[in-house]
Amino acid sequence: MTDAEVATKAPESDAQATNTPPPPASNSPAPANPPMGEHCTSDRPTPTGQASTGEITKLNDVDVYISKPADYPHTPSRLLLLLTGGTGLHSVNNQIQADRFASEGYLVVMPDLFAGDPAPNSTAAADIAAEASSGSFLDTFKIKAVETAKSFLIDMWLARHTEEKVMPILHNVLEGARDEFADAVSHGGGVYAVGYCFGARYLLLLAAERAGHGQGQGGGGDEEANKPKTVGPHIKAGALAHATLVSKDDFVGLKAPLSVVSVENDPLFPDEVRIAGEEYMSANGVEHEVQVYPGVPHGFAVVGDYDDSNIKTAQVTAFEQMLKWINEH
Repeated sequence: MTDAEVATKAPESDAQATNTPPPPASNSPAPANPPMGEHCTSDRPTPTGQASTGEITKLNDVDVYISKPADYPHTPSRLLLLLTGGTGLHSVNNQIQADRFASEGYLVVMPDLFAGDPAPNSTAAADIAAEASSGSFLDTFKIKAVETAKSFLIDMWLARHTEEKVMPILHNVLEGARDEFADAVSHGGGVYAVGYCFGARYLLLLAAERAGHGQGQGGGGDEEANKPKTVGPHIKAGALAHATLVSKDDFVGLKAPLSVVSVENDPLFPDEVRIAGEEYMSANGVEHEVQVYPGVPHGFAVVGDYDDSNIKTAQVTAFEQMLKWINEH
């Protein structure tokens, strides 16, 4: 089995299994597409000899990883918000990803989207399955138990990290960044953003104009015309890679220029959702580009070691695509 095949395997709920602890959360049919995959919750091996160089600190009471260009503040920088997948703030791979943008002249702020609660990985699921089984069970049953445990854990984790929980974290970080790094925000004429996996959906939400109550950037409502107040977009331009949990509705209101790195035949970001997003952006005059990468696993654009040279090449190309987009906006 190739690395690509391994990396694209995703946890699937098994609503039909019986006598398999822990039980699924409900008896409803499994969704057509898994909510998150292995690559969203577990890191690839860190490239040999590489380590992160930034620091973890607090910004407006939120834990953030900060990575700065070597010559900042003597040389002006632009502010970049990096939104991670489920592996979160303490992932060395995510930190190195932030460092790579910093080496290109960006002051990078990578917030802890999950308040110290990163996504459960295969190890956690295997531990639960092991506790619930004994040596007398067949290996195939054990595998099914691990898959069910994984699905259960991820469903419970997603229930803890909803839009209602994550968006306030982002608003706090943006507020703090505009205060702490006002020079970088001013130099770039706003905040730039990149998002991966889980974080990609929140980049879309930050890039949109939405109904709100005056939080963050945005214009006031026209009371005489009885128009609702809107806020956003909160970023000047963004680039996202292999999104998860995105629906067609998440493109509604999109205003900021957007670059999309997508994986061919990706069940976590289905073609119908991607195409609907492209059609919306085209119909509403949103500047955008979409590149579909064949033969690579979901998650490939995040720092991590692969044996397949084609995946390594695509990883470099995806970074260059995202960097070029934000550089030009």
